[in-house]
Amino acid sequence: MPKTTKDKELDKMYKDLLESRDSIHARKDEGSRLLKFFVGLLMLGGGLFMIFQNIQVESTWGYGGYFFRIGGFGLPNGLIMLPIVAGIAMLFLMDRKIFGWVVLSIGIVIVLLSVMMTTHLRWRSTNAYVFIIMFGLVAAGGGMVLRELFRKD
Repeated sequence: MPKTTKDKELDKMYKDLLESRDSIHARKDEGSRLLKFFVGLLMLGGGLFMIFQNIQVESTWGYGGYFFRIGGFGLPNGLIMLPIVAGIAMLFLMDRKIFGWVVLSIGIVIVLLSVMMTTHLRWRSTNAYVFIIMFGLVAAGGGMVLRELFRKD
């Protein structure tokens, strides 16, 4: 039996309806994926926040007046500022400023390294429940974020 014009129109309308239904489901899936990603990101951030709240940072940079000791020789903290001062002076005095920038950069790196080398991290005591919550949030949130980032759909 040959299809009439109305049958063809009905078939076309049915196909359009199926396509719109599929696009609605696709949009819902994208929204769900985005929601899972942001919930995972919040969990990861919350867990990392809790972990960092339980870490105590101490520095011994200013104590004793020395950056480090080698045998009986100690380099005073004030002396490590000398390359920074020299680099700033070289920027204003020399025509070729590249040398001043190099000396200034070396001085900044020395100061940053001296602070980092004398920093100590200590974990505050906490109970097992909080410990499990902190690292559980990091693991679950990180897993959700990675799953949504690397999903192959």
